[in-house]
Amino acid sequence: MKTGEITERDVRVSGGRLRLRDHGGGGPAVLCVPGLSSNACSFDLLAERLVGTDHHVVSVDLRGRGFSEVTPAGTYGWPAHARDVLDVVQILGGSADLIGHSMGAYVAMAAAGLDADTVRRLVLLDGLGSPEPEALPPIMAGLERLGAVHPDAATYVARVQAIGVIDPWSNHWDRYYEYDLEEVPGGVRSRTDRDAVFEDVRWGVDHHQRDLWNSIAQPTLLVVARRPLGEGGFVVSRTDRDAFLAQTPSARVVEVDANHYTVVTDESTCAAVDAFLTGRAGW
Repeated sequence: MKTGEITERDVRVSGGRLRLRDHGGGGPAVLCVPGLSSNACSFDLLAERLVGTDHHVVSVDLRGRGFSEVTPAGTYGWPAHARDVLDVVQILGGSADLIGHSMGAYVAMAAAGLDADTVRRLVLLDGLGSPEPEALPPIMAGLERLGAVHPDAATYVARVQAIGVIDPWSNHWDRYYEYDLEEVPGGVRSRTDRDAVFEDVRWGVDHHQRDLWNSIAQPTLLVVARRPLGEGGFVVSRTDRDAFLAQTPSARVVEVDANHYTVVTDESTCAAVDAFLTGRAGW
């Protein structure tokens, strides 16, 4: 596939049908795993950077999100998504670097724990342990769009923008939020399934993120957003950051001047991930 040429295709994995967004590139496979209610377009800017340095970058809509299959209740949770991700890695050739944002970082860590041999390196974008309580209200506010019918795409995007957590806003975010809209009676609605997302929310409440750290031996880059959400809360606390680095000798951390959402598009993030995956970071 040519550099910069994006194609989409559906694949069948153990959990159901997944939509892949293939950004091209001819080098080692890099699989990008989105967050709780995110879709594959969230990685477009980062993917463009990595494809330019000879990586084959693919992002995925997790089940229940975007154009992937909505499966029955009881089929979600981080291990289930992790098995899907490992199936995609096999489709891509049997090994890959994993980049996970937010909940996608938990899924990536779970995948590394299930099959360390196929996961070469991990990049964790502002997802590691339990979010601080002050960070949760803006995250939950972003989920209110799910299941709701909006008159048109412009209204939908404007209401998301009004929440105020994505700053600066750019055309990337217009494309990202419009990507999974479908026409329904009365207007448009996100394809992402509310019940699927909240099943994963409940999974996160009932399980400890720190348990995922125990099996990580791969070289790991943790990118931490240093702008808070809400009333000053962080998704990756300093306590979790320090505990993870102490427990995981293969891990390094980079902090960027972005918040939990804009960390995915921040130039410092793109540069750090590029340097890590191309071996220029010195580890």
